[in-house]
Amino acid sequence: MKTIITFGTYDLLHVGHIRLLSRARALGDRLVVGVSSDQLNFSKKNKFPEFSEEERMEIISMIKGVDKVFLEESLELKASYLKEQEADILVMGDDWSGKFDHLKSICQVVYLPRTPSISTSAIIEKTRS
Repeated sequence: MKTIITFGTYDLLHVGHIRLLSRARALGDRLVVGVSSDQLNFSKKNKFPEFSEEERMEIISMIKGVDKVFLEESLELKASYLKEQEADILVMGDDWSGKFDHLKSICQVVYLPRTPSISTSAIIEKTRS
């Protein structure tokens, strides 16, 4: 059984999220998703998500093809998460390209192209203007 793992904030779920999760799932038999905690998101983006970590985890857990969801509390713990989840492949969007290559000694690392012209930040900006 091949386990795929990916991480993200998944705030204001959109088609780009669904496409990435679907493509990640197609690479293996089991898809594990680490949802960034509210605090981790604040440390990365200097803002909190629109939806709480509990709500985002619940939403992701309901998506067909997602087998397990857990809370990602630190970027520095990525290696530990990969080992704990027995990941065979780490999948990330290509906006992270090269940033997780140091984890290739633990599992294969794949960067998938993002869906063009869509992002949570753009959706938030558009709805607020």
